[in-house]
Amino acid sequence: MRILIVEDEPKVASFLKKGLDENNYETEIVYDGLSAERLAYQYKYDLFILDIIIPGISGLELCKKLKKLNANIPVLMLTALGTTDDKIIGFEAGANDYLVKPFEFRELLARVKVLLRRTDQQPEITNILTVSDLELDLEKKIAKRGNDYIELTAKEFSLLEFFMRNNGKVLSRIDIAEKVWDIKFDFGTNVVDVYVNFLRKKIDKGYDKKLIHTRVGFGYVFGDF
Repeated sequence: MRILIVEDEPKVASFLKKGLDENNYETEIVYDGLSAERLAYQYKYDLFILDIIIPGISGLELCKKLKKLNANIPVLMLTALGTTDDKIIGFEAGANDYLVKPFEFRELLARVKVLLRRTDQQPEITNILTVSDLELDLEKKIAKRGNDYIELTAKEFSLLEFFMRNNGKVLSRIDIAEKVWDIKFDFGTNVVDVYVNFLRKKIDKGYDKKLIHTRVGFGYVFGDF
């Protein structure tokens, strides 16, 4: 597995490379966003580890460019910016995971393994999911409730798709974090709740029938009831 480390602090970059190399990953370091972008177009990488504040172009802009190049390439943001808002911005840029400095290497290693783990993909039965009067077109990336089209961000779309695929099931915050954000760790913030609230405002506000329901002590359940 080839990993590109984009980090402008030489000591941090060296620490990451040494630890990942010792765990049999093939790593490369660049210290600015423009160099990373150039390499991404020239070579194939299985994972990108990005700092946000780097010379050239920011890690956020770089992440957006990488996702346009290949939406399936996993990106791990590794940064000192650790507020809930910072994480939301990172996820909206396309990051699959977000780890705040300082960090323990064993946690980073565990997250790398999760991001690189190949999972069997179940075949799509249909490109359109429907619950009550809400439709989600997976191919066109369009959400519609009744006659109203709903504009969603990429992460809101993924969250709604997960809810609709699990219609009627009680989903814990850990379930949601694992499946929507591809990680098995607590963010240390209320990112999941924040995104659920974002989604509620878009698909439930103004409609008599609510589809997202809170189960106190358990999590959330999506459905027409």
